[in-house]
Amino acid sequence: MLRVLVTRPEPGASRTARRLEAQGFQPILLPLTETIALPLDRSAVPQAAAVAVTSANAVRHAPKELVAALAALPCHAVGRRTAEACRAAGFVSVAEGPGDAGALADAIGRELAGKEIVYLCGRVRFPVFEERLAAAAVRVHAIETYDTVRLNLGDEEIAARLSKKPVDAALVYSAEAAAALSALVRQAALRGLFDKAAFLALSARVAKALDGIDGQKIRIASQPDEVALLALLSLPL
Repeated sequence: MLRVLVTRPEPGASRTARRLEAQGFQPILLPLTETIALPLDRSAVPQAAAVAVTSANAVRHAPKELVAALAALPCHAVGRRTAEACRAAGFVSVAEGPGDAGALADAIGRELAGKEIVYLCGRVRFPVFEERLAAAAVRVHAIETYDTVRLNLGDEEIAARLSKKPVDAALVYSAEAAAALSALVRQAALRGLFDKAAFLALSARVAKALDGIDGQKIRIASQPDEVALLALLSLPL
């Protein structure tokens, strides 16, 4: 049974573990980052025509008062998982996007040119969404509700979580986690646990952050979602 390292933060890590178990893999949970809520100026909610969300974490960490102030506006979510989080948070009218931030921006741009939207987002995010909306004359008011920070784990704790046994594959979802994992792999005390591992990256940007790892050990998902990422496990590692 393949031992698969899951580096994403909770609650996604446990959800991924269940999917791996259902597919016959042995998940090893080692979140390398966590998401934390950011303090907000809750009086600074602008008059807007719509809300956009490209990460479920953006609504999970948004204050209830902020969501309540925006809940009646049309909400454009990047994909299914984010749309579910928006509905659970209280948004009344949620449109499920194509799963890609750039494509969502193009759709919003055609509909809302000349208007302003509220964008619930993280401190670290891809610029393409806002850049495309700006090019389409949509004014974006970004409200950063969360940040992603690296966890500081000692070598002994990491080795214990891995049961001091090598892993066959590592799932890497973000550039921050990729950088953290690269640092772990270089640790003399841990190197042997990753000697034969394949590193499966959610996107080319994530793969680029796997600094110092042999490129022949890196695989990139065909599209930036977990279905495509887990599909890599069915290929020769």
